[in-house]
Order: sequence, then C-alpha cells, then structure tokens
Amino acid sequence: MKQGQNRLPIATNAYHFCKLSLVKRPHSCSTQVDGPKHHDGGERETTGADTLDDNEEKVQGYLSEQSRTNEENTEVGGSKYIAIAGEQSSEVEIWDLNTSERCMQLPQSCSAGSSAISTKERGMCMAVQAFLPLESQGFLNVVAGYEDGSMLWWDIRNPGVRVTSVKFHSEPVLSLCIDGSCNGGISGAADEKIVLYSLDNSMGTCVIKKEIDVERPGISSTSIRPDGKIFATAGWDHRVYNYRKGNALAILKYHHATCNAVSYSTDCKLMASASEDTVVALWKLYTPQT
Repeated sequence: MKQGQNRLPIATNAYHFCKLSLVKRPHSCSTQVDGPKHHDGGERETTGADTLDDNEEKVQGYLSEQSRTNEENTEVGGSKYIAIAGEQSSEVEIWDLNTSERCMQLPQSCSAGSSAISTKERGMCMAVQAFLPLESQGFLNVVAGYEDGSMLWWDIRNPGVRVTSVKFHSEPVLSLCIDGSCNGGISGAADEKIVLYSLDNSMGTCVIKKEIDVERPGISSTSIRPDGKIFATAGWDHRVYNYRKGNALAILKYHHATCNAVSYSTDCKLMASASEDTVVALWKLYTPQT
C-alpha cells in the first residue's frame, strides 16, 4: 500500500467464507482458438502443460439505486463495485470500492405496505457473481447461490424482484462462475454434480445445458477461461474440463493437499490454483494456438 493511502474496511458477516465478486464484463479473445485436444480420449493427470491474446470489450455500466423519491445512475467501469455476501446471512450487498460504502442490498427492502421477496428461507448466501450482460444495457446483474441449493438472478434496475429462481443442486451452492460472454456459467456445490447453464437476458431464464457427475462431491471453486474453451474446478474434485462438451480433460495432481481455489488470467495464458498445502501453482494448460 502506498504511503498516505487509507484502508477502507467493508463490514460483512464473518460466516460467509469470504464470498465476494468483482464485476465480470464480456470478453472476446482476438485469436481464433481450436478446442482442447486430447489424443487418448480420456483424461490425464498433469502437473503443468502448455498460451491467448485477449481484448476486453469496454462496456459502460450503470449502478442504479432506486427508491420511492429518487433514482440515481452511477457509471461503473466493471471493477469499481463488488458484490458480497452481506451482513444479513441471506442477502447480497453491492459496495463501492472507492468509498467503502454499501450501494444496495439484494433483495432490496420495500416500503411499508409493499410485499418484499425474502431469501431467509434459502439459508445463507454461499456464492455470488456480479456481471454485465450486453443485453442489460450496462446495468449490473448478480447471480447468488444459497445454502438450500438454489440460485437467484438479480438485475439491479429492479432490486426488489428477482429475474428468476432455479434449484439445480440438492446441497449448498459453493461456487459460481459466469463465462466470458456473460450468457452462461457453471455452478459447483456440496453435492455430486457440476451444472453448466445458459442465461437468457431477454427471456429472464436460467436453463441447464449439462450436468457433470463428480467422483468426490464438494466443488469449492470454479473458473471459466475467458475464451470459453475450458474450465477448472477446485475442492475435493479438482479437474480441467471442456466447457462446451463437459468432458474431463485433466486432473490437477501437483498439490499435496486439497486444492481450494482456481482462477484463469484475463489473457487466457495462465491458470492459478491454491491449496491447503500453502502453495499457489501457475499452470499453462491447453494453451490456444496463436
């Protein structure tokens, strides 16, 4: 931290396992890439293997705070705001990183006499992802996963009413990731499956594309490479998959303990994995042809 720079703490509930999300914007990789190739038809164990130029589309966003008396739109560049599991266990909060001020709660409390959507019966918010679908005209959207296995999709233009609600899992949703097009994503949970789903902003629907059974239930982290070719999982089952087909490509065998988190770089060249063995590993896996 630079000298004279102030720290701005964000108060939240310590029981949420640090679930938070910066805002994901649509990406487009400039290099045409073939899908991952595997010669034996099965998955392989790997300790490192194989790089993608990435141009991020600039999408101007607006964070809208609505009340009965006024409406204010605030420009966002995609990284100014953060979505976080809130102080109230079943709520999602959006915070301004520049001012450390809470901008909104989801669901937003309604005025007296109005009916409000409650998320309390869903249990704790266990995972959250903020994103900017192109069809939303730059307004933030949020997908949240809950303790009962359900997921809610919010558009902040109407924070009192969810876009849709789905329940793909029988156990708590532990991880969510929206893909580079912001038109789909994956969810991992404490149950025995990973779910690939599509998001239709115009129809307000979230629909399963594919379910993947895992050998060891408990997916704590998921990450889709920005080019939408592959994705990785962490937890009791840590592998790399083909995002379009859903087949497993590799098992991450480097770590000596449970792999807790995975994340791809924005340029598609590297993947990072973090483990209980205190090691952070950097990988080059199925790098695109340039």
